[in-house]
Amino acid sequence: MARALRADAVRNRDKLLAAAASEFAARGLDAPLEHIAKRAGVSIGTLYNHFPTRDDLLDALLPERLGPAMAEIAAQALAEDDPWRGFETYLAGLLGLQARDRALNDAISQRIPLSPEVHAVCGQGFEQALLIIGRARDAGCLRPDFEPADLLSLTWAMAAVIQRNPQGWRRFLDLYLNGVRVGRR
Repeated sequence: MARALRADAVRNRDKLLAAAASEFAARGLDAPLEHIAKRAGVSIGTLYNHFPTRDDLLDALLPERLGPAMAEIAAQALAEDDPWRGFETYLAGLLGLQARDRALNDAISQRIPLSPEVHAVCGQGFEQALLIIGRARDAGCLRPDFEPADLLSLTWAMAAVIQRNPQGWRRFLDLYLNGVRVGRR
């Protein structure tokens, strides 16, 4: 049975996770661990005591950040009365998230091996995306040949666009939406 962490250890862990979130968001998943420890105000040894590998740190951080963010984006999209507007809202939210947070962009683009926990969060997000896609397709505003794999291809392509030009995704999204919308262009 694992022992409970001391109060100072819990505080250090929380500081490390907050520092990692900031560093990874700004620098991507390759952010130096030394910078994370320094930002948290702890030694690199303390970081390694809590998270022996970078993957351990990511496994602790990504599910708690990615899951709620993706759920919020899906909820906003599903709250739209117009299915096409919901589809646009979902894509703009997802791609905006990728553009704002380099770590999430790296994770969404699967640039790193993902843990089962991160896969589970992504799977839940994908289930929500299927509802949004189905709603737009059933309403006749999304091309009938649009496949869920097209969404995955878009997020991967956008990862490259965002890495080179974090604001360039908006124009690319407009072009993409014009290509998959039925009717008005």
